[in-house]
Amino acid sequence: MVQTIFSDTIVALSTPPGAGALAVVRLSGPAAVVITAAVFSKKSLTQAAGHTLHYGTLRDPDTGEIIDEVVVALYRAPRSFTREDVVEISCHGSDYVVRQVLALLLRHGARLAEAGEFTKRAFLNGAMDLAQAEAVADLIAADSALSHKVALNQLRGGFSQELRDLRARLVQFAALLELELDFGEEDVEFADRTGLARLLAEVRGVVLGLLRSFELGNVIKNGITAVIAGRPNAGKSTLLNALLREERAIVSAIPGTTRDFIEDEVSIDGLRFRFVDTAGLRDNPADEVEAIGVQRTRQRVKQAAMLLYLFDLSELAPAEVQAEMQELTAGLDLPVLAVGNKTDLALAETIRAFEQAFGAGQTPLVLLSAGQNQGLETLQAALVAQVRGSALENTASATIVTNVRHARALETAAAHLAAVQTGLDTGRGTELLAADLRHALAALGEITGEISSEDLLTSIFTQFCIGK
Repeated sequence: MVQTIFSDTIVALSTPPGAGALAVVRLSGPAAVVITAAVFSKKSLTQAAGHTLHYGTLRDPDTGEIIDEVVVALYRAPRSFTREDVVEISCHGSDYVVRQVLALLLRHGARLAEAGEFTKRAFLNGAMDLAQAEAVADLIAADSALSHKVALNQLRGGFSQELRDLRARLVQFAALLELELDFGEEDVEFADRTGLARLLAEVRGVVLGLLRSFELGNVIKNGITAVIAGRPNAGKSTLLNALLREERAIVSAIPGTTRDFIEDEVSIDGLRFRFVDTAGLRDNPADEVEAIGVQRTRQRVKQAAMLLYLFDLSELAPAEVQAEMQELTAGLDLPVLAVGNKTDLALAETIRAFEQAFGAGQTPLVLLSAGQNQGLETLQAALVAQVRGSALENTASATIVTNVRHARALETAAAHLAAVQTGLDTGRGTELLAADLRHALAALGEITGEISSEDLLTSIFTQFCIGK
């Protein structure tokens, strides 16, 4: 049984603020049950077993006033989220009722929880490691099927277990190197250098693989940035509005209306896309402001995860479109969709010419009319297909790094592991090898919280909501 390390009892609203059918007020700490029992109609609550529900009323003992009819969920330590005694009071979701309930519990000995304090207690009481605790916040924030899968995998400890396995394998060699230092005068080697080199190659491969996954993880967590680019009046703003199903961008027949980029998000088939409408690309902008917009468009394309190159079917030939796309994406490893707009105005032979030109190419072609809302389903399917066919989808069930802090720790670990390898290759002394290995182990330990500081914990948990 894990012993809690806190003597006070905290309370907070765990459901979103604002009026609703129900609200949940949560208490955690050694006096959670006693405090609740003092204001609850059923005094037998202190004797009740954990994982039980109790219906009754909350009453102010000083005035006798009934605050609300509630259901109390009781969880006994250590079988609770925080591994402390936890009480969750489901009351009616009136702001006034919630304020009254919180005030009542505070008067009877609880204190208001700080941001993320419930999850922080769960971590400090050993219910989860730091990476899992951070996954709680990611799971709450998940707004797509893919981000949900990744967060759930981390919450269940998949990432943490992989890191623990890596550290366990390195710790054995680190211990042997430290032992050599104790017998430094006798010039003996306990750690097999050949075996250590093999292990380093393995571990570095895993660490670098996790680091590479961060690029995908960042896309999963923050959405797939799809930039809509093309010439002025190609229909970029119209397409953005059609995809978002709202009038987000100004649409005008005047070329160069969009001077800066406009972006918004939408979920398609469980994937979150962030669409960016940009200034039209042309060689001779009308003024300095439009020129800056064109420059920003090119910069935004470089930062994108995907490009939708939109063109007016009636204005350009297939060779011109291909040349413009090639010029815009030169030097970039970027998935591109060629999107021909205004099919309602294009001639049949023009459409056939584009279909033939792109039929054998690597760039998928989608034909639509954004203004008439025709072909949007085809575009959405093509967007999803681009993601489903990429490493992004293939790694959805694997370990993916989505947290910047984790990525930085992995970078530190990789650098020190590389230094150990260099030391082995150059015959560096045991003391230096051991020091680099210790630093690598520390960096890996920081991710799961096996090595942590109060400043680090404060930085992490203050980003949580109050009731979590």
